[in-house]
Amino acid sequence: MAHYGINGLGDHNARFRVYIGNRPDHEFGKAGIVALTQEDILRIGQHCGNGWRKVFNVYAKLAFTLPPSFGFKRNFRSWQQYRDNSLLQQGSNTALLFTPPDLTNRPDCVHIVMGRTYAKSLDLGEGLRWINPEFAVDHTKRLIVCPYFDYRQLSNIKILFLSDLIERTFFELFIQRSIG
Repeated sequence: MAHYGINGLGDHNARFRVYIGNRPDHEFGKAGIVALTQEDILRIGQHCGNGWRKVFNVYAKLAFTLPPSFGFKRNFRSWQQYRDNSLLQQGSNTALLFTPPDLTNRPDCVHIVMGRTYAKSLDLGEGLRWINPEFAVDHTKRLIVCPYFDYRQLSNIKILFLSDLIERTFFELFIQRSIG
């Protein structure tokens, strides 16, 4: 199946960028970063399998656990409502990227690489510090490595840990934008 040079899903201008080492086997019809519509997450999950549904669910849970100042919760009552009505859509400030992170051109972004194995294949440099066997941070590059977005690897407790790590490490990025 052709991917037409798709580099990711979501908001092209997203400041909350998650990187994954694989891509869904789904026809998107155009290149670049493709903003999803309300129905796309369901469609991709049905067409590409349960693994992709889990990736989207964990991404939504993570974004929804962040403080309101990050701007993801808005008026949504649940992470499911957030996932279905905002995640990876135009203006959502979220992206799921299938390319290695560009850490030089976007200093105003939080970069999250999912999966230790994928992160090691990227050669992310000397600044990456492992805080435990599953999570690493590079403050200068605004980068976090975490477990793959799957319920077994990134459980609810680990999602909360990651959310707290993002808040403690990168809060100023989002508070400055919401004030300015």
